[in-house]
This record gives sequence, C-alpha cells and structure tokens, in this order.
Amino acid sequence: MTDQGVHISDQDLLQAADGELSRRKNAAVRAHCEHCWSCRARMAAIESTIIDFVRVHQQTFDPPQPPIAGPRALLKARLAARAELAEPPGRSWLAGRSWLARPAVTLAVVCVSFLAVMIGSAALTKYSRPEPLKKGSLPDRYLTPGMTRPVSISEVCSMPREEVIREVPNSLRHQVYAEYGVKVKNPDDYEIDYLISPGLGGADDIRNLWPEPYKSHEWNARVKDALEERLHQLVCAHQISLETAQREISGDWIAAYKKYFHTDKPQLRRSIVG
Repeated sequence: MTDQGVHISDQDLLQAADGELSRRKNAAVRAHCEHCWSCRARMAAIESTIIDFVRVHQQTFDPPQPPIAGPRALLKARLAARAELAEPPGRSWLAGRSWLARPAVTLAVVCVSFLAVMIGSAALTKYSRPEPLKKGSLPDRYLTPGMTRPVSISEVCSMPREEVIREVPNSLRHQVYAEYGVKVKNPDDYEIDYLISPGLGGADDIRNLWPEPYKSHEWNARVKDALEERLHQLVCAHQISLETAQREISGDWIAAYKKYFHTDKPQLRRSIVG
C-alpha cells in the first residue's frame, strides 16, 4: 500500500475515509498521514468532500420539520380551555376518566410526550442557524482545516510581495461569513483571511478561509500577516521547508508566531527584521 518515501494512493485514502480498509491497513494509513503533510491534506480534502455531499443530500432530500414548541403550547391551551368548559367547578378533569389512570395508558402517554420532545429538539438542532464566530483568533478546525495547491519553492519565492499576502476574491467573502454565521456591521472588524497564505502555497478554497478579527484581541489579522511574511522569508532562505511552514501555520498560527518571533506577545511593528 505504501513504502517509506512513497505517498498513499487516492483509492486507499478514500477507502480509509469510508471505513472500508482492514484495521491493520487503516492504522498504517493514519500513521503515515501523521508524518506526511501532503497525504494528510489529501485525506482532509476527501473527508471534507464526503461531508459536503452528505450535507447537500440532507438539505435536498430531507424536508425541514417545523418547530414543535408552538403547536405544543397551542394544544395545551386548547385542552385547558376545553377542560374548564366541560367540567363543573370542584371536579377533577380526571374524574370519570379512569382509563387514564391505567398504568399502560399512563406509560404510553409519557412515551408519546417524550418522543414529541425529542423530535422537536432534533428538528431545531438540525435546522438552526450556524453559531456566531466566537471571540478569538483561531479558526474552526471543522470549517477551516486549511488547503494547499501544488506549488514549487521557486514559484513561491518568485511571487511579488502583494501576492504573498493578497486579498480574498469577493466571490468567496459572503460564503465565508455565512459559513461562520457572522453578521458584519463594520467591514473593518474582520479580514477574510487565508489560513495558509498564498505565499506559502495556500489555495483559494473556502476550506482555507475564515473571518479573522482585526480588533478586540491582541492576536489579530495584522499579527498573522507578520507571521506569514516571516515564514515566507524563512522558506525562501531554506531555513525551514514549505511543508513545515504550511503545517505550523494551519495547526496553530499563534504558537507558530511565538516560536518564530521568540516572544509570548505580538510585536507592535508589522515590519520584519531578519
């Protein structure tokens, strides 16, 4: 299936993602991916494609269920009103209805009520809006695992500076905000940023994009821009590999900043020295 220095085939990656490999082969694939950035990125792309397919299938073929809270409250109100009209004062609503006191009937009523609550809860969970982006500076790993494109060191290092840190295409901006559930009041509050920057081989892919805050946090978009430039310089100076830079900035860019700037706090200047 795979030897040292040889990448895993797409067929084996797909079978591993689908759970079709034997336990031994699956363990070998997972172990290889832990040490091979290229195969790990391909596995993430396959798994993300499967997730997208399932989500589109559910949205297309599973009709949305209406919330159950409103009808339940209306039913309770009508039953209460009917009981007040039907029963004389001082008489219990259960009087004359001995069949309701039977254990089997009582158990059935409880089970039906519990089932209705569970169905309503599941419907509300499935069709609820995405949660707003929490305060912080790291992306949601499920929504933004990071994606790369095939690129050589010479191509990366010959890029003009404006391409190293470039603007995200407008066609993707609104998709990213919707994916993260962000309502933008001030465009200056966020930067739709590449997790792996173009200067490090990052792809124009929604799985490589996220709304990064400019304000309200010390680890903001401007600080990450400085890290991207530093890593680009180190790669082109052959001090670290391109794969290492991609892995560290996508894994935890704040930890990478502290490592390569030798500091626990963001530097005030954006310019990079050495």
